Amino acid sequence: MKSRETLVRLKRFQVDDRRRQVAQIEGMIAEFERMATDLDREIQTEQDRAGIHDPAHYAYPTYAKAAMNRRQNLKRSADELKVQLDDAQAALGEAFEELKKVELLDERDQQRERAAENAREQAEMDRIGLIGLGSIARA
Repeated sequence: MKSRETLVRLKRFQVDDRRRQVAQIEGMIAEFERMATDLDREIQTEQDRAGIHDPAHYAYPTYAKAAMNRRQNLKRSADELKVQLDDAQAALGEAFEELKKVELLDERDQQRERAAENAREQAEMDRIGLIGLGSIARA
């Protein structure tokens, strides 16, 4: 039974690890999206300050161009992370299914052990009862 308990603990650890990975990726995506939104505001502010909103204009602010590139990189990174998130969520689902299978096997084994123990106890009680009946019949 120790090996089964060890397997259950291992599967629980794997599920917890996958949950942490999913949460970490979700946090990174949210952070990248927040940073991209902040850059959108900064770009708008810089365009308004310069009075030029056309990135092709020769006097378009350099900071706004750099911020646009950074925003695009953040959005691209967030999109790549979303693919990783899908993979991590699938891995979490698989790990959870494996855990449930192992837990069900463990529960079934425990039920068998309890049934065997109950049968042993009942047999002992029956034996004690028969001994008691034998002594009553002799008296």
